Amino acid sequence: MQKNYTYSKFPYTAPEAINSGEVHRYPVVVVGAGPAGLAAAIDCRLQNIPVLLLDDDDTVSIGSRGLCYAKRAIEVLDRLGCGDSVMAKGVSWNVGRTFFRNDEVFSFDLQPGADQKRPGMVNLQQYYLEEYLVERAVSAGVTMRWKNKVVSVQQQDDCVALRIETPDGTYQIEADWLIVADGARSPIRNMLGLETEGKIFMDRFLIADVVMKADFPAERWFWFDPPFHPNQSVLLHREADNVWRIDFQLGWDANPEEEKKPENVIPRIKAMLGDEREFELEWVSVYTFQCRRMSSFRHGKCLFVGDAAHQVSPFGARGANSGLQDTDNLVWKLKLVMDGKAPEQLLDTYSDERCFAADENLMNSTRSTDFITPKSTTSKTFRNAVLKLAEKHAFARKLVNSGRLSVPAFLTSSRLNTPDTDQFIGDMVPGAPMDDGRIKLGMQDGWLIDQLGNRFQGLYFCDDPAAISHSVQAQFSVLAQSALPIEALVIARKPGQVANAKVVLDISGVLAKRYDAQDGTYYLARPDQHIAARWRTLDAVRVQQALARATCNL
Repeated sequence: MQKNYTYSKFPYTAPEAINSGEVHRYPVVVVGAGPAGLAAAIDCRLQNIPVLLLDDDDTVSIGSRGLCYAKRAIEVLDRLGCGDSVMAKGVSWNVGRTFFRNDEVFSFDLQPGADQKRPGMVNLQQYYLEEYLVERAVSAGVTMRWKNKVVSVQQQDDCVALRIETPDGTYQIEADWLIVADGARSPIRNMLGLETEGKIFMDRFLIADVVMKADFPAERWFWFDPPFHPNQSVLLHREADNVWRIDFQLGWDANPEEEKKPENVIPRIKAMLGDEREFELEWVSVYTFQCRRMSSFRHGKCLFVGDAAHQVSPFGARGANSGLQDTDNLVWKLKLVMDGKAPEQLLDTYSDERCFAADENLMNSTRSTDFITPKSTTSKTFRNAVLKLAEKHAFARKLVNSGRLSVPAFLTSSRLNTPDTDQFIGDMVPGAPMDDGRIKLGMQDGWLIDQLGNRFQGLYFCDDPAAISHSVQAQFSVLAQSALPIEALVIARKPGQVANAKVVLDISGVLAKRYDAQDGTYYLARPDQHIAARWRTLDAVRVQQALARATCNL
């Protein structure tokens, strides 16, 4: 039944500074304990940044809400230390099926290739994800305060001043940096007089979380104009605990309060599932949606992440996924700035890169919505013709858009990239999220993605570690001992050991193929598992120049 999880293990306690007039200062304050805010706070602790997390509630989300977590988001959660919990509870899937009326018109597979640690998608109710993130935040040493509502925010020259309201009174604090993760309606964004720009879609959708035992496969099923809900669309997903998420398109004229009543919801579900199937309603909601974003995600000492910075339609599972990737991009940059190893303009690249990603998400989300909810008779005629053709003709399948599902952004235009000077083929270009593959570390089987992240690394591909020259090994040492160290990771076809480097075995050669690597190829990897630069041969001077570029130190 509906999870009613309150943070009873970590209850509200009155801060000592309440009504005292004392003003404590914190290096980083995060406001909002949704997935993005919790991820940001955990990541700060992984970077040894003291952090205070504030939330005006003391419960997890109500209903499934954010449901589908893409492969890249799970990789971020792995790095934060709670990916295994999500995988153990969630429902993994790769296949989506699209139907037009009674007929399946085509299917797709999200898995980009074999030898991947994580599947294309995992479905898990948001309340479970938040619970796991809270527990991880506590173990990581995040200071959390529930029922602490920020009621005033003022930017000052060297900090952000906040006034906070609690059940026992108010108090004030200062933050060197404020990470704003307080949701789509973002009170802090409003307090600062900032706006989002975009569009509201004139349609309504009913969400029903239904508890039932069903032998449907763990796949995404999407219907256009099905006989059980004519002239509209329906989406079906499997969740944990025998819960199934069903989305019914209603149209703009639907009355939200009436549509949420069980006597109106249950007949829709029975028409879909049949009268004989037993089920129970767990949660029902009606929503509209927007495609909007702020013009910049950085405003002085205030850094916006997740829904506070951007909102998209739910088709494509881009909300929580993009929020987790926001924090993944932000925190390593914030750490370098706080440590004096990078100028503040590095934080501007957080906004640049994630605004680019948001625009990509907004574009795909808008296109999906336009296809699902055509705005004219002509548009609907075109859409239905495409769906009929898609069953037999491959070209038409590319035009069907029931929600282009979340994929990580390729930050190919980022100013942090060093452009190629050597010839390469394939997808692992500067700015790309790094691809995974099976490895062996010593006697243990593993995955490349688990060896990456949280620091700058140099990936050196070779056939035989024993053949690596003393000159190359000396360059590994130079790079590892620089002011901003670069850890050497040797990816080899044969086992061996190398001074000043970790060696992993490319078991089947799949990594060399995916990275178009020859003996001696070198990749510079960012802390967020994106590629900064690559060369056919290692040259420590060029690597240090690329590192300077990747940290705005040129």
